[in-house]
Amino acid sequence: MRIGITCYPTFGGSGVVATELGIALAKGGDDVHFISYALPSRLNILHERVRFHEVIVTPYPLFDPYPPYTLALATKMAEVASYERLDVLHVHYAIPHAISAHLAKQILKSDRLKVITTLHGTDITLVGRDESYLPITKFGIEVSDGVTAVSHWLRDQTLNNFSTPKPIEVIPNFVDPKRFHRHESPFRHMFGGGQEKLITHVSNFRPVKRVMDVLKVFARVAPVVPSRLLMIGDGPDRSRAEAFCREQHLVDRVYFLGNVPNLEELVGASDLFLLPSDAESFGMAALEAMASEVPVIGTNLGGLPEVVEHGETGFLHDAGDVEAMAAHAIEILSDADLREWMGKRAREVAIERFDVNRVVPMYRELYERAIAGKM
Repeated sequence: MRIGITCYPTFGGSGVVATELGIALAKGGDDVHFISYALPSRLNILHERVRFHEVIVTPYPLFDPYPPYTLALATKMAEVASYERLDVLHVHYAIPHAISAHLAKQILKSDRLKVITTLHGTDITLVGRDESYLPITKFGIEVSDGVTAVSHWLRDQTLNNFSTPKPIEVIPNFVDPKRFHRHESPFRHMFGGGQEKLITHVSNFRPVKRVMDVLKVFARVAPVVPSRLLMIGDGPDRSRAEAFCREQHLVDRVYFLGNVPNLEELVGASDLFLLPSDAESFGMAALEAMASEVPVIGTNLGGLPEVVEHGETGFLHDAGDVEAMAAHAIEILSDADLREWMGKRAREVAIERFDVNRVVPMYRELYERAIAGKM
């Protein structure tokens, strides 16, 4: 099968899932073509069946200050689909990718090329609900040949917010347990000499991730349990978070590492993972922590309860309840048996429900049905 994949090439969950999906499909024998404005962050392997096609927006004075990336993307999609004889364009994030894919089909006047749109979260819960984008987001969903959502919660949000009759299938995010597992990493000795507990947070540092709550939880945990905090990622709230650490004298215990390529080594060496977001459509970072035998403390909102089992693989609380989160963090970090039991249970759940070898075939079966006209 010849598959085109378009995603945002950033460290966010949608880009991670799209890239890992493409790599898995290529390993299974499909030809995969990534189409985006930059190389996806996790596309760091060489494979004979993976190709990258860069979208370039030609500078022109009349385009300033808003270059028409959507049109350039549609043109590149049509070009690649024609030259490589693509069977499927799989776009991740409805806006603008589903619209560009639809335009590409119109350019080619092709009924053979099928468009699959995967909804990941903020394309529905934030961007898509904005009155400026709601009609075109709904249009992009409805003209797609197939639509998937990464959680039942996100599917229900889409159906409620857009009142669309379009069938939406739930295909969850996935993890490769061969990559994400418990690591005896040298990083554990770099941070705290290996004697202190290691807590980790991974995100894009946007307000919805509530990184300040991560720091507030840690500020309550550190005086009770000697520990260090790894803040992995980058984004608009990083400066504010760093300022908080200076004010609270946490600079020598909190490490801002930015976006790192060897995420599995850091997460796999951790004792606890914090994800106190306002809402997660799924919680990809939490799943990778679970596969690494790391308990998760998060919020009981969005799709995260579909991933983290409260009381078994971690604990879930109301957003902003830093006291309860800190109390459970102290409980886990103070009880080695509890931490080990929760960690092993977390990996069991990750493998049983979200293993890459279980989920990727769901996508491929969806492609086959779309091509056969059986959607």
